[in-house]
Amino acid sequence: MINLENILNTGGIVLTTMMKEEYEQKCKKILDEHGIRFAGLIDDSGKLIAGGVKQGIDLKLNPTQLESILKEMASRISKRKIHDKELGRVKYSASRREDVVIMSFPIYQNAVAVVTESNVNIDRIAWRIIEILGYQWSEFVGK
Repeated sequence: MINLENILNTGGIVLTTMMKEEYEQKCKKILDEHGIRFAGLIDDSGKLIAGGVKQGIDLKLNPTQLESILKEMASRISKRKIHDKELGRVKYSASRREDVVIMSFPIYQNAVAVVTESNVNIDRIAWRIIEILGYQWSEFVGK
């Protein structure tokens, strides 16, 4: 039986404490990758559910700016879904800026947000992140 105290309502799906802990671990594993500055699970409003900034790294954003970027990301992810029927679902999205790369990986109603160094190979790091995310991505990696 599920303990109702251990459930977080996130964007229309129920995320148990066990699932939150699973994403904490996945975010930590993503943070272990070379060039990653931030990895976090966000809900459909952009609220950080799990993960965070790599220890000892300057994210180049203060907490208010990060919150704003995560909200904007959640909004863009939601808007992209209107074309899923015609174009297929988004696997990931990336924006290369002068100083960082910002990526999102939609998962159900949530997403994993990632900020990397600007010199990363976007496709290589994206597929590595997809491998780490695992079973949610089975239809994309053939597992």
